[in-house]
Amino acid sequence: MSLNAERSYKMKLRDVENAFKYRRIPYPKRSVELIALLAISCTFFLFMHTNKLNSRLKEMEVKLQPSEFSALGLTGNHISGHDAGKHDDINTLHGTYQYLKSTGQILQLSPEKLNNTPKAEIDVLFFNRVPKTGSMQLIELMRQLGKVHDYEVEKDPQNGGVIPLLETAEESDMIDNIVNFEDGTVFASHVNFLNFTKHEQPRPIYINMVRDPVERVISWYYYIRAPWIFVPGRRRNNREMPNPKWVNTEYDQCVSSGEKVCTYIENSLLEHVGDHRRQTLFFCGHNEFQCT
Repeated sequence: MSLNAERSYKMKLRDVENAFKYRRIPYPKRSVELIALLAISCTFFLFMHTNKLNSRLKEMEVKLQPSEFSALGLTGNHISGHDAGKHDDINTLHGTYQYLKSTGQILQLSPEKLNNTPKAEIDVLFFNRVPKTGSMQLIELMRQLGKVHDYEVEKDPQNGGVIPLLETAEESDMIDNIVNFEDGTVFASHVNFLNFTKHEQPRPIYINMVRDPVERVISWYYYIRAPWIFVPGRRRNNREMPNPKWVNTEYDQCVSSGEKVCTYIENSLLEHVGDHRRQTLFFCGHNEFQCT
């Protein structure tokens, strides 16, 4: 075979390979529509099946776990009469809410009634922060927002330690200090509720946060035993370091051994400074006997 003939043969072979490689197989128009319809049908079927499966999983989760309102003793057996056809709903949060609402066990409160800001008489925000509820993070957030919206955040240093209970004169002095802040100021302090009206002073905007009481007590227990917390204070006040056993005792061991610091007796008065087992005091006031 001559050189030209060989080149011509290779070119024809390459053309044939390209034709197979880049070929396009035409589909009838109805076939394309059928494929599209099939794809949509499959997508819709999967969506419905997944949605139904998700609903069933939620129902099983509710039945396997205690209801959020189990403390009220509500079960499907509590519904009778005209509610008999709705017995399945009682096992869901929405159904329980609707049941409590229909029986008058939940008061209807509008957002306007829950919002305390309109009740304020001065444009000062008072954050009487509950210890171990994430208050430092909220203060930092407000400081960052203050840089954007041009307002100041004042944090009570409380160098003498957290003392939420105040004498009448101390309470009056703190109230006077707060009402004299410039408009737009935020003041944060670990202190119990201050009754501005009782002291004939204008009320600020109150905010606060709470935490699960058990989790909060456990958090406080380990917090005060952290070396970076108790060492600087004891060195500053020339106090001896605590017993290693006090530092290393786990919370469950403290409770099971009946130690006083881990014993919670109803109606008992507060211990000494640093006893923050009752976060409700931060919403009650400074009368220890009335608030406990």
